[in-house]
Amino acid sequence: MRKKETNGAIAVQAIAGSYVVLLGIDLAEASSAGALGFAIERIDHTEDERYWLKGFRTFEETDPNLPPGSLVSTLEHPIQAFLWGDFTAKPNHDYTYRVVTLRGKPKKLEQGEAVAVRIATEDETVGVHTVYFNRGVAGSQAYARKFNNVPPDKVPRGRAWAWLSRGLVEALLAFIKQANGSQYELRGALYEFQYLPVLEAFGAAQRTGAAVKIIFDAKPNGQNYPNQANREAIAAANIESLTIPRETNPSYIAHNKFIVLLKDGKPIQVWTGSTNITDGGIFGHSNVGHIVRDSTVAASYLAYWEQLSHDPTAAKLRPWNEQHTPVPVNLPPTETTTLFSPRPSLKALEWYADRMEATHTAVFLTAAFGVNDLLADVLAKDNDYLRYVLLEKEGGNIEALRRDPDTRIAVGAVKKGGTFDRFLTEKTTNLNTHVRYIHTKYMLIDPLSDDPIVITGSANFSDASTQKNDENMLVIRGDRRVADIYLGEFIRLFNHYYARYVTTLQSAAPAEARSVYLEPDDSWLKGYYEAGSPKQKERLYFAN
Repeated sequence: MRKKETNGAIAVQAIAGSYVVLLGIDLAEASSAGALGFAIERIDHTEDERYWLKGFRTFEETDPNLPPGSLVSTLEHPIQAFLWGDFTAKPNHDYTYRVVTLRGKPKKLEQGEAVAVRIATEDETVGVHTVYFNRGVAGSQAYARKFNNVPPDKVPRGRAWAWLSRGLVEALLAFIKQANGSQYELRGALYEFQYLPVLEAFGAAQRTGAAVKIIFDAKPNGQNYPNQANREAIAAANIESLTIPRETNPSYIAHNKFIVLLKDGKPIQVWTGSTNITDGGIFGHSNVGHIVRDSTVAASYLAYWEQLSHDPTAAKLRPWNEQHTPVPVNLPPTETTTLFSPRPSLKALEWYADRMEATHTAVFLTAAFGVNDLLADVLAKDNDYLRYVLLEKEGGNIEALRRDPDTRIAVGAVKKGGTFDRFLTEKTTNLNTHVRYIHTKYMLIDPLSDDPIVITGSANFSDASTQKNDENMLVIRGDRRVADIYLGEFIRLFNHYYARYVTTLQSAAPAEARSVYLEPDDSWLKGYYEAGSPKQKERLYFAN
């Protein structure tokens, strides 16, 4: 949901997902002189609470010298930015955000222009599309404050696991639990299949009379992974009879992560996304679980599953995928489109690049294994619109991505802790070794338009994920609710990693990233009103 309110010279657009509310603020340039930033008050109508939101940075002159990890009220130390995210919001809540301009001096702040917007966060349990993002921060200030960097398995009563999951595993277990009785069936295709509570949930569904069959990656490759780990977990859960090993094409991977729910023989829902069924997939690096309650989409997945169940070669599967899930011509239909791999060519990947090229407002991309050259070529061009890229680590074409200042980059794999003077030391949860931070695979095209496109699923936007591996992707056009949820989560993670990345990028980091202190005057506004600058584009885009 998004809503905009204007009060004279100041305006704010609220963009609400489930756990995130973004606030795009605008202040008329003619009224910007002397502005020291913005204070934000949140009124929670659902829980009857009212307070000023908190930030991290302070004025040097009024620094309260709090211990590391402490937050301060934005009424005393304002936000010096035009985009702010409330990452403490809760699903299905009714909020009012009041944004107030502060002027004067750090020791004597004066309230100026103000605007309020009332908005509700999304209810996770309803709708054709339901989206669950885990916390996705392998090391963070929030975890350090909340759990003192104690490993999650050492935190009492599973509180750290629940915090890291943030509803993801609970939603997955609830999805499986729907199969309760002989009128239901479950059909899954899963790459890493090792988290015991999920495997046991499939067994429990079978015992109610539901028919359960799970295809898992069992390819005898050189490392024998995930084949051996999958088989050991399946044996521990005693569900061997429910599984189908995918063994053909051992040099490729069966990378799907989807489950189809059937009732009375008819497919009705599908669970998909980027989440592997492991500790690391659920609680560690960033991931998404995406439920689609649409019989047509579920039927498409079931038909694909039936092909996979025969353990076909890639040569046989490619033409079937191309015929039954063709790449759209130009814009996709205003509905949910499925694209399955492996495919005969890179046409799907080229189509993603074309969609990026065709936009005129903004593109947001996550990349766990680097940016494919087809996409990098678009990002490197001098196009007059914003591009945001969230990477696991720097790849070989990182310099090309940096070529255009309208392309903003954040990288997960950088030194954690000590980035700012008041930062607590951060320790990663060590639940992942290969991909530690960014594991999602999604692209947002014009997400704040009336006709957004969300592309999400298991494929890494790579040559291999297009032509070799078993993969599935959803293309969702025109669903503003889905776009708002994905965009909020993208910005949450982007902001988390961007500050850490910038400060390690150079030995002398930019002052705004290096210094803990706010500017004591309106010099922080530089760039926000400069025609064509990335800061100006971001201000105008998020404030609509």
